[in-house]
Amino acid sequence: MGGGISVGPATHLAEERSRLGELTWSHFEVTQVGSTLGAEISGIDLTTDLSDAVISEIQLALDNYKVIFFRDQDLTSDQHVAFAKRFGDLEIHPFIPSNTGVPELVRFEKTAEVAGYENSWHHDVTWREAPSMGAILHGIELPPVGGDTLFSDMGAAYDGLPDEIKAQIDGLTAEHDFMKSFGHTVPEDRKAETREMFPIVQHPVVITHERTGRELLYVNRNFVNRILGISDEESTALLSYLCDQAATVEYQIRFHWQPHSIAFWDNRAVQHYASSDYWPQRRVMERASIVGSRPR
Repeated sequence: MGGGISVGPATHLAEERSRLGELTWSHFEVTQVGSTLGAEISGIDLTTDLSDAVISEIQLALDNYKVIFFRDQDLTSDQHVAFAKRFGDLEIHPFIPSNTGVPELVRFEKTAEVAGYENSWHHDVTWREAPSMGAILHGIELPPVGGDTLFSDMGAAYDGLPDEIKAQIDGLTAEHDFMKSFGHTVPEDRKAETREMFPIVQHPVVITHERTGRELLYVNRNFVNRILGISDEESTALLSYLCDQAATVEYQIRFHWQPHSIAFWDNRAVQHYASSDYWPQRRVMERASIVGSRPR
């Protein structure tokens, strides 16, 4: 599957890279940072009450660049939530209690005693029937070195597949399971209760972005058990091949955090990976997640 090592330029990125480079913006400055994804937005203060026109243009930037970044945004928890709510209803995390005093905001504190474990490629909460549309992450306290977050473009990943693989996965569905990543943390006497709370869900292997119409690869190792409609052996091989696409460097950007940086990503269009290379240093982040719809 895939015919061995692939070398040479990722020529299918050129059209999208060129399209993004020609976009213009009215309310802020944009610096494109990746070939097909990622942009830093400047000339805007997220602590203020932004107009509807500015919010609409930020949404348009997110649709196009898939993940956008802001620097030097010293948001309070209330301001963080107020900004996030401009893009939709916010999630209350189903099993991580809020520790910020604001129900919609979750704080992640990594220390020598609580090491980072998000160092794998994934979309957030795809084990839900309606996973998050997106997330807004605020860097509060950062290690002096390390702790970057990587993002990978799942539209570019789909476009780069061989035609025979695209034909093979057309119409296929995958099982997404909370227990695959988190089951080991559940006591044996609570597994049945937890399974009832978080049943296995099914999502298409390829989804269509509801705003852009872009086809996106939508499987990840953290939560997908298997691809349905094919044998277990075929599923294992195909799933491994598809998940490997996120690791293609040409589809990625790497964001280096500074205090009060903000990353806002489209959870349908990208996978992300938090580099856990900073132990025993502290890394403190706060995240608000925006309610999404069922992938189609």
